[in-house]
This record gives sequence, structure tokens and C-alpha cells, in this order.
Amino acid sequence: MLPALLAFVALQSASVEPDALAVQKQLRAADQALLDAIAPGDRAVWERLLAKDAVYVDENGAVLSRDQFLAALKPLPAGSSGHIAIVDYQASVHGNVALVVHKDDERENYHGIPLRADYLMTETWLKEGADWRLALVHVYVVPKDPPPIKTPANELDEYAGKYRAAPDLAYVIRRDGDHLVGDRQGLPAVVLSQESADVFFVPGKPRDRKIFRRDANRKIVDFVDRREGEDLVFVRGK
Repeated sequence: MLPALLAFVALQSASVEPDALAVQKQLRAADQALLDAIAPGDRAVWERLLAKDAVYVDENGAVLSRDQFLAALKPLPAGSSGHIAIVDYQASVHGNVALVVHKDDERENYHGIPLRADYLMTETWLKEGADWRLALVHVYVVPKDPPPIKTPANELDEYAGKYRAAPDLAYVIRRDGDHLVGDRQGLPAVVLSQESADVFFVPGKPRDRKIFRRDANRKIVDFVDRREGEDLVFVRGK
């Protein structure tokens, strides 16, 4: 009895899997067509595939209705060209609903200057009759580290010291060879890479910045630990 049951389950799985793969292939082709339509501002593709009550959350956090998104979709300005390619695609199909996550690689030529960006998009597709319609899109720009600069070791020494944001919150900075190390109370020590004059970041955490500030005599008095526009001030020597 058990072998027969296992055979039945295997047959059921085999019958379902090709359908799911076919839907994934169909949705991936549709998503690539949507991405291809962005640079030329081709609204027809988006009008055909977007659900009537679709919501689009762009990379800046703006929540757009279907009509608002379509109105904002325009060709790239003169001097700009580009293409967005899907590099990884995952779809989970549950009846008439498909949950999609895809990673995209954007290559842009901006007045002869090559630029690139990585995106992570999450989507909800709904099957309406025989057709799939895109109901929800959330675009996320994958942040990346800025290029670090090299600073002479003796110049790095002026950043070293103990800083404090609260009685129970201290941050110690020291030089280790040709770079700085930051040690925040209660957390593992991290490397601090320099982005520009008095601005540092932790590799792998490009959303954060440590901005050092000076007094009228050019002496460092504190640094701002900035994330998402919110500042935590660490005062030196406290």
C-alpha cells in the first residue's frame, strides 16, 4: 500500500511542478518586458499587465496608484540610455496568486558615462481569468559601498579617541596600521573606511556614515553617526 501511495504522490508532484515552472517562465518574460519598457517609456506594456487597482512603491518610497505610475512613466531624457536585466528570479505560485522576488542589473549610459545599479523587486501577481496581472510592486535599490580613499597614517591619528553619545554609550576609535577601527560599546569592532574628508563608513554597511566635525581651530570635537537622515552625536573626550 505504501509504495502505491508514494507513487501517487510522486505523480501528483510531477503534474504540479511543470505548471509552476511554466507560470514562473511566463511571469519572468512578462517582468523582463516591463523592465524593457522603462527606458523608452512604453506605457502600453505596463497598461496591459498592470491590474486595475495596482500599487507601485518606487525606490524613493513613493506609493503610486496605477494611474500615477503610468503618468510618470516617460522616456529617458536626451543623453541617457540604458537597460535593466533580470539576473535572478524566484516565483512562488499559490493558486491564482504568485509571489515574486527578482534581482535586476541596470546599466545606464549617461552622457557617455557608464553607470550601474542593482535592484531587488518584490511583486504580487494575480490571475484574472486566463491572464496574470501585476497587482503590487515594491522596488528596492541595493546599496553598495562607496569607493574608499587612502589617507596618510599620521592624518588618521587625529580621529583616534574616545567619544560618547550617552553615559552608557561610548565609541572608541583607534588606528590600526593604514586604517581606523571603531569599537562601539557592546558591539564587535569594525573597520572604518574613508569616503571623503572627515566622512567614514563601515564596509558592508553603506547606509551608515560617520561624519566628523571640527571647531574654529580645525580640531575634531565630535562625530555624527548618520543613518536614514537621523543623527546620533558622539562627543569627543567624554
